[in-house]
Amino acid sequence: MLKILQIVFAIIVISLSAYGLITRDYQLNFLMIFFLGLFMLTLGIKEFQRERKAYSWLLIGVFLFSVYVSIQSLVL
Repeated sequence: MLKILQIVFAIIVISLSAYGLITRDYQLNFLMIFFLGLFMLTLGIKEFQRERKAYSWLLIGVFLFSVYVSIQSLVL
């Protein structure tokens, strides 16, 4: 299940970033950052299952920060 979510989030991030680079329209960057954060969350959960706690907490921290940045860029 987590592997499927990782692939889906990675495809969404790659397609949004490619769209931004090709069209030079950066209005959807907040979505790209949000889905990148969700990708990091799935990686963090996977690392928790492997019992690599320090790396998983780092990834969850990156997830929280990216969601915060995504919401800030949506509001502003």
